[in-house]
Amino acid sequence: MTAALTVEGLVTGFGDRTIHDGLSLTMHRGEVLGVVGGSGTGKSVLLRAIIGLVPPRAGRIDLLGTRMDEAGEEARRAALRRTGVMFQDGALFSSLTLRQNVEAPMLERFPGLDPRTSRGAAELKLALAGLPPEAADLRPSEISGGMRKRAGLARALALDPEVVFLDEPTAGLDPIGASAFDALILDLKRALGLTVFFVTHDLDSLAAICDRVAVLADRRVVAVGTVPELRATGHPWIERYFGGPRGRAAFGG
Repeated sequence: MTAALTVEGLVTGFGDRTIHDGLSLTMHRGEVLGVVGGSGTGKSVLLRAIIGLVPPRAGRIDLLGTRMDEAGEEARRAALRRTGVMFQDGALFSSLTLRQNVEAPMLERFPGLDPRTSRGAAELKLALAGLPPEAADLRPSEISGGMRKRAGLARALALDPEVVFLDEPTAGLDPIGASAFDALILDLKRALGLTVFFVTHDLDSLAAICDRVAVLADRRVVAVGTVPELRATGHPWIERYFGGPRGRAAFGG
């Protein structure tokens, strides 16, 4: 399989605190890779290091064929334009409508884009994310949490990315809303050929849409594979996570 992302020997930290120490991970093109770990294991920090928001102290990050840790600014920007990111809270601009939020990355990338083109493209992305046409003129404060999640996803899709990074996309949603969001991600992955880096703690999401799961513990990725493969490792945290009542309900056994 062709790798969309390769991380080797990554070291990150803040001040005297080391978050990752020698972390390595490969994500294949076309897969949904779940990323799990206990609180403080650096799931979101890993995502932010990959996209350049957290400078690594050491290690190699290869994203879509670009060495992100060595590349110049223009090469890094070119690689990132082939990705989309949805942060935990959606990170929408509160003063803009949903349409304008989705248009923002388009207009930044193509400053001379015809307004009718950007408007139509933004409305298409909102529709792909499962939002009704009338939502386009609403602001984030005027919609529900679930709709904000979908609007954040629509903005992540604005530039037709090859890879999408999702940071806890179902956090705060009720079970029905979370299940609907999972189904949407899977549909988009199949329809658009997306590769998805999926940070989550939601066992139901892992069971529903992830091809493989990477487990962060002890400042690194301790295992990657299907859930049966992970449980066969015998790692204590993995066994507690997947072998508890919720894990048995999601995966059986």
